[in-house]
Amino acid sequence: MVKNQISQRTLTGLVFAAFTIFIWGITFVCTKSLLTDFSALEILIIRFVFAYAALWILCPHSLRLERKRDELLFFAAGLCGVTVYQFLENAAIMFTSASNVSIIVAICPIFTALTAQIFLHEKHITPFFVIGFLIAIAGVALVSFNGAAVLHFSPKGDLMALSAAVSWGFYSLFVSKINALGCRSLAATRRIFFYALVCMIPLVLFGVLSPETGTNHGFSVNLNAALNAERFARPINWINLLFLGVAASALCFAAWNVACRILGTVHATVGIYLIPVITILFAYFALGERITLMGTLGAVFTICGLIVSGLKGKKK
Repeated sequence: MVKNQISQRTLTGLVFAAFTIFIWGITFVCTKSLLTDFSALEILIIRFVFAYAALWILCPHSLRLERKRDELLFFAAGLCGVTVYQFLENAAIMFTSASNVSIIVAICPIFTALTAQIFLHEKHITPFFVIGFLIAIAGVALVSFNGAAVLHFSPKGDLMALSAAVSWGFYSLFVSKINALGCRSLAATRRIFFYALVCMIPLVLFGVLSPETGTNHGFSVNLNAALNAERFARPINWINLLFLGVAASALCFAAWNVACRILGTVHATVGIYLIPVITILFAYFALGERITLMGTLGAVFTICGLIVSGLKGKKK
């Protein structure tokens, strides 16, 4: 009976993780569409404002913490997992190729495992985990190139992408500690987003005050009333922004926290390997982008790496 309950609980965690990873895989296509009318920073701000509002509608209850010092966990999670991670990921694409960014950011699981092992004393870095990681990264590289890109190194952009992956590792650490508090997932996610938006204020000021040029167009904030009326009048922009804010942020971050609570943060994060695979599949069906033999092999490698990472050695 207990074993059956455990398996049902694990299945629930897998469903939440699969839902999140599937939606996050689609976000790249939505963001690509929005970038014709909005800067990367504007998309980021609007996305999480919508997410914060949606979470208040879904869970109109205040979050009360027994210890005031636990507030720092939510601040750190918002800073690392939303503001820093999203900013660095978007900034990296301005200095290096999207393929490089997707490959480097896909190594998040190894940093999540490292932070869990160092700070939580959880032992996840096993031979199977490392072998699976290497196989999956090879698969992610093939999927990202998909026959159309050439590997090239850009230290500035690549370091930003690597820093984003490290930041996600610390976000996973703070989420583990927040989950241990037993808070409602929606309320906890809303508190994380609140601090993320607070941390975005300096970015907003930079975007408003700096001139819009080719070098910083991705981080400009345009307050022109006529331009805003024009771009917000397009229904497709509202659909994409609401999808990113409500589905990909409000619901997915909350679902991800639940998955991390059930499966463990490290095991859930391994699923991030699949995001590039989902992206090319969705782009194939929605945008008609082709999938090459290289992309197909990459998908197979990624799935195999995911399976191998989850294997456990025999206990002596």
